[in-house]
Amino acid sequence: MSKLLCAMAMALIACSQAVAQRFDTFFRDSTLRLDYIFAGDASRQAIYVDELGLNPRWHGRRARLGELPLGGNGRLTVRDCASGEVIYRHSFSTLFQEWLLTAEAKTVAKSFENVFLVPWPKQPVSITVELRDSHDSVTASMTHTVNPADILIRRRGFSHVTPYKTLQRAADTTRCIHIAYVAEGYRADEMDAYLDDAQAATEAIFAHEPFRRLRSRFNVVAVMSPSEDSGASCPADGVWKSTALRSHFDTFYSDRYLATLSLKRLHDLLAGTPYEHIIILVNTAKYGGGGIYNSYNLSYTKGDDFRPVVVHEFGHSFGGLGDEYEYGDGDPMYHADTEPWEPNLTTKRDFRGKWENLLRQGKAALIEGGGYQQKGVYRGAADCRMRTNEVPDFCPVCQQALERMIEFYTGE
Repeated sequence: MSKLLCAMAMALIACSQAVAQRFDTFFRDSTLRLDYIFAGDASRQAIYVDELGLNPRWHGRRARLGELPLGGNGRLTVRDCASGEVIYRHSFSTLFQEWLLTAEAKTVAKSFENVFLVPWPKQPVSITVELRDSHDSVTASMTHTVNPADILIRRRGFSHVTPYKTLQRAADTTRCIHIAYVAEGYRADEMDAYLDDAQAATEAIFAHEPFRRLRSRFNVVAVMSPSEDSGASCPADGVWKSTALRSHFDTFYSDRYLATLSLKRLHDLLAGTPYEHIIILVNTAKYGGGGIYNSYNLSYTKGDDFRPVVVHEFGHSFGGLGDEYEYGDGDPMYHADTEPWEPNLTTKRDFRGKWENLLRQGKAALIEGGGYQQKGVYRGAADCRMRTNEVPDFCPVCQQALERMIEFYTGE
């Protein structure tokens, strides 16, 4: 080996050791589960601690712990109590914050379950949770202390683990992205059909760049969570099913919006399995789905558009990509005075770090119309998987954003 190659190899080893030492300084190889209640209405919101939990292993990133890949609609910051140092950060979006933009939120207050996962701290930590509005202003904030020696932290996943099957093993399971499918609306005698659907979803995702090229960085399992009833709840039709996650169509009275509010139940079913990013497959032929950044996504499975829908929704939940289609400009989610945190949308307020490089290379453009709005929001391509089901690929802007996200989770 040449002196140059030897020096490079030594540098890589030193960097890897530094990452491991950094994680090991503050954390153990376990997961602290944080259950919160987000509550309020359009004018006022609050955050409450619900319950704390311990899961056996940590399946998230071990490097870049104090960084955020995207701003999200909410942020979680973990500080070491002894030093005050920020040792972990996480960003997210929630169904609660989507609901705050509905007409119902102007007249009634509601509460929503939310669950977040952070590495298990060795010493007491201070955790701050923030919610932000569409102008990126903090609307609610709460700070609390977690002592890992607290005897009331509930242990989950050490026994009675939901059965699961590994569909794809990452090349390095200690530095990869863990995806878990969850069965919804499949009876115990329908698990073979569910596993077939999970495999079909996997092949659909990894048929797209950059997932195809970076496939070895993903570990994929299918969690076999049975439901009493087969199918999905459709409130508009008066149909309610007894399913594992109590998901249903007509979320926020939108016919095709398929979602679950049972976040605690979702994470209970996943406890003890290798997971971080969650895809819920719903056993129904009715078209629908939904995806929430760093929370979960759902997709129907028994229709012609199942594959493009599950890929589109994964773009939301994993990549934080925004919808690139438009409905009109009433009740906007994006504003001229605020740059969207989504990497594939811009109001031109602060375009730095998005797709200027692709503009210079002639691989992308600035096309008005996106984020449900006809005016004032711009996307990078005429069409994309984040705009229509008929397009077979993510556009160059979305591909770049997804590759950056994969590198964030799996790089040094």
